[in-house]
Amino acid sequence: MELRALHYFVTVAEELHFGRAAQRLRIVQPAVSQQITRLERELGVRLLDRTSRKVRLTPAGERVLAAARETLAAAARVRVVAGEPAAALRIGVASCLTQRLERALARLRDSERPAEPILIDLPVTARLDAVRDGELDLALVRGAVTAPALTVVRAWSEPLHAVLSSSHPAADKPTVSLHDLDPHGLRLPARDGDPPLHDAILAMLASPPPRPPAGDLLNVLYEVGRDPAGWTLMPAEQLTGPRAGRVLHVPFNPPLTIDGQVVASRATPETCVASYTAAFAD
Repeated sequence: MELRALHYFVTVAEELHFGRAAQRLRIVQPAVSQQITRLERELGVRLLDRTSRKVRLTPAGERVLAAARETLAAAARVRVVAGEPAAALRIGVASCLTQRLERALARLRDSERPAEPILIDLPVTARLDAVRDGELDLALVRGAVTAPALTVVRAWSEPLHAVLSSSHPAADKPTVSLHDLDPHGLRLPARDGDPPLHDAILAMLASPPPRPPAGDLLNVLYEVGRDPAGWTLMPAEQLTGPRAGRVLHVPFNPPLTIDGQVVASRATPETCVASYTAAFAD
């Protein structure tokens, strides 16, 4: 039995779709089907029920899925304990170098098992897909992450700040509350750019924003700057200081906070996940 066949099976079981599984694995769909058929023949059981409309796990497939994940995790642990020196650590991040990230990179380089971090800038959804597909070793995400196929651990919490137009009535206040801000002035980036952060911010608001999303963050800041009532919310660690020109940022009172998550593969040993989490912790 090949580890590759187990990896293909786990991917199909997570996607419940051969086409999407093939895209994740970056191979053609017939190759996935062949590996699954071969695995079923080798085990002597049917793992998946396939119809023209859907794919679902059989009871035997459910049992084999759990065992396959354990086997892949064990194989990953073998590679770790083999003692590979200072392996590259591929980290999915946003295009923003924060003090927390710089501190964590130093901790990872100086840890008991030194790693050489490589930062890879990807949108959040692509970040999570890359961890699941083995193209990244871990990813950093703000907000709640629901991903049964991944290990998600809360590592830190940071405040959110209001980013205001410099001509906003609350611009000269040391702090603001959501009640100080007109809901009609709120601009948020499109959800596709960062679904967990977007959903976490919506959960803090009394009602959905009356205006549609303003595209990416750059467009949001542009619209906030040209509207005297304009404002948005951003994690404080992405704001290294007052922004020159049309926008500035102000803390909330009472504070609003967002959690930061470390996301790793289910195959990553728990000791490694713990060290990654400690590196990014407060």
